[in-house]
Amino acid sequence: MDDAPEVRPDASPRAVLTDFGGVLTTSVLDSFRSYSARVSDDPLLIERLFREDAEASALLVEHECGRMSEAEFERGISGRLREKGTEVVAAGLVAAIGAGMRPDEKMLAALKGLRAQGVPVAIVSNALGDDCYQGYDLDALADIVVISSDIGSRKPGRRIFQTACDRLGVEPTACVMIDDLEHNLRGAARLGIRSLHHVDSDETARALGELFATGT
Repeated sequence: MDDAPEVRPDASPRAVLTDFGGVLTTSVLDSFRSYSARVSDDPLLIERLFREDAEASALLVEHECGRMSEAEFERGISGRLREKGTEVVAAGLVAAIGAGMRPDEKMLAALKGLRAQGVPVAIVSNALGDDCYQGYDLDALADIVVISSDIGSRKPGRRIFQTACDRLGVEPTACVMIDDLEHNLRGAARLGIRSLHHVDSDETARALGELFATGT
């Protein structure tokens, strides 16, 4: 259960788990804010909707866990936005919200360098939309890819992290999780996974180099 006590991570990690959006791409929140500013006078509109609106939050959970299609999710979220006084077209909403994200070449290079030195890497991502990974060869970026909609479980729940560790064949206490959202890291920490909060690509790459004694 997720209320179990936390387990201490190993002193020397052996594998990396990483989020996708906001770590291997530019900021998700910046993209949300850019979209929000285009459709309303509140750049925090989408963030607040997902964080504060119970119905929107429930729609997000269902979609990320693969129990709701992109089209259903878009209709639901456009309806919640309408309730907040903002009219948007439902079709294509997910793509529009995420349109501002671009590959983070610094982080992609850091992971490539780790894998070249034998460090196993898993992408652990909550899916948003049917095409959120379009243009990325996930299998070329990581040894293992675990997507919330594929397994019916999302971060910060323990199952998605445990699944990634099991597929890598590495104990959770020997792993580092990189994520831009601290609540996801708290979920990973319950399994004894070391947390690396991603804010700046240069800083994250430096921290990885120190943790794994590489030149990353």
